[in-house]
Amino acid sequence: ILEVLFLFSRFTPFKNNMVDVSKWPLFSLMGPQELSSIRRACVFGTSANEVIYITSDDEVYVFGLNCSNCLGTGDSLSTIVPKKLDFLSGRKVISLSYGSGPHILLATEDGELFAWGHNGYSQLGNGTTNQGVAPVLVSANLLNKKVTEVACGSHHSMALTDSGEVYAWGYNNCGQVGSGSTANQPTPRRVSNCLQNKVAVGIVCGQTSSLAVVDNGEVYGWGYNGNGQLGLGNNGNQLTPCRLVALQGLCVQQIVSGYAHSLALTDEGLLFAWGANTYGQLGTGNKSNQLSPVQIMTEKERIVEIAACHSTHTSAAKTQSGQVYMWGQCRGQSIVLPHLTHFTCTDDVFACFATPSVMWRLLSLEHDDFLTVAQSLKKEFDSPETADLKFSIDGKYIYVHKAVLKIRCEHFRSMFQSHWNEDMKEVIEIEQFSYPVYRSFLEFLYTDNVELPPEDAIGLLDLATSYCENRLKRLCQHIIKRGITVENAFSLLSAAVRYDAEDLEEFCFKFCVNHLTEVTQTAAFWQTDGNLLKDFICRASRCGAFKN
Repeated sequence: ILEVLFLFSRFTPFKNNMVDVSKWPLFSLMGPQELSSIRRACVFGTSANEVIYITSDDEVYVFGLNCSNCLGTGDSLSTIVPKKLDFLSGRKVISLSYGSGPHILLATEDGELFAWGHNGYSQLGNGTTNQGVAPVLVSANLLNKKVTEVACGSHHSMALTDSGEVYAWGYNNCGQVGSGSTANQPTPRRVSNCLQNKVAVGIVCGQTSSLAVVDNGEVYGWGYNGNGQLGLGNNGNQLTPCRLVALQGLCVQQIVSGYAHSLALTDEGLLFAWGANTYGQLGTGNKSNQLSPVQIMTEKERIVEIAACHSTHTSAAKTQSGQVYMWGQCRGQSIVLPHLTHFTCTDDVFACFATPSVMWRLLSLEHDDFLTVAQSLKKEFDSPETADLKFSIDGKYIYVHKAVLKIRCEHFRSMFQSHWNEDMKEVIEIEQFSYPVYRSFLEFLYTDNVELPPEDAIGLLDLATSYCENRLKRLCQHIIKRGITVENAFSLLSAAVRYDAEDLEEFCFKFCVNHLTEVTQTAAFWQTDGNLLKDFICRASRCGAFKN
């Protein structure tokens, strides 16, 4: 075992909480090579049917339904194949957000802001209400400003600059733009009033509300407040920013907003929730709205991350030790108290339990040179560099590691621990099985996979039977079933009988009966053992196979 750990330590640098984007169904359309190129990604849309992702060479791709031209491809066509947005080629994306239209905001490392998609309320900030079919630079009132973060509500938009200024525009029926009126805002406008002399460090949007956290940990809210999502102790809408006095004395370092609820995390790891609670999304143990922040998860260890997004009524949090909790609307259920999951990151909660299953943030994927334990093991199969044992079959060598074989196979555990002759050898000769069969068996011990044609799988089935490897035996049977043809059916039936594989025998027998005329004309049928042929004819006769 120490040998294996040493082997792994050479190839598996520690990376915490790797996210598997294939948990979002849309990514299952992509192959391993395409997936490995993704560095940032976001699944969005009213049904989580749109995707935008950025590759390692800073190319931006999109695919999906394309509602309201939200893919930015220049047309309204949906696409199941990723399309590159050439206009954004080479620009390093640092922030992205989406609305309900949907509309998209994207900020680059150079501080530029781009927008496209639904624009019925001027949420693209270009002074019009014309649909944005492709990314357009948002420059009005932002000249010489460097945008570092963006946030979208249902139909309004916000941007944060490197100097801590907050700009907002778009739909303003509830004051969510923070301009002091309810008139829609066609271009970016600085949110001032009590934010005038503050340095904002974070912004988020609910459906029709806005929140900002400033550098001293204070939180300000404005817009719709019918459910108490601004945390002001009342449910009146606010047309300009108001400080959440209930958080006085606390230093908030992260805020998130759901559809109509909000969460705040302090620098001491304390978690507060307020707003709508129809689905238990506040985690208070009931479904009563809260007009002011209330502390939750008080009995849990320190919280290090919180998650929510305006498209859902789902909440999630991660603790210092890596435990992930979820609550609120989870696959249609109302979970009123934080529920401990087996996930390793909050993103997985939204992939598996949110409705729709969007991403709550622009997801970053740390690929680097990371290899999982399974990938490292696969890589080292048949590697002369690290092997301490080799098998010789038909004059060819297969390089392996004793420790791996002992861990994975009872046959080898006995061989290397029971003073067999083989235990002292550096080369073990194999004569009972062919090279392709034995190599496939050893590779299975490293990968859990078998890739063989059905005819070779018969030999592997023999090996699996001899070595009492029941799972391998089932895999061989599965391969044989998938590869059965009229030409090989009777040979496979013969093998199933010989290796006592009852399910496979029944499958092959039925196939032969269903294609009786063709099977009986094959060489395999007439060259088979006489007893098997006799048994087959008798059994087929009892099934009525020879009746006209």
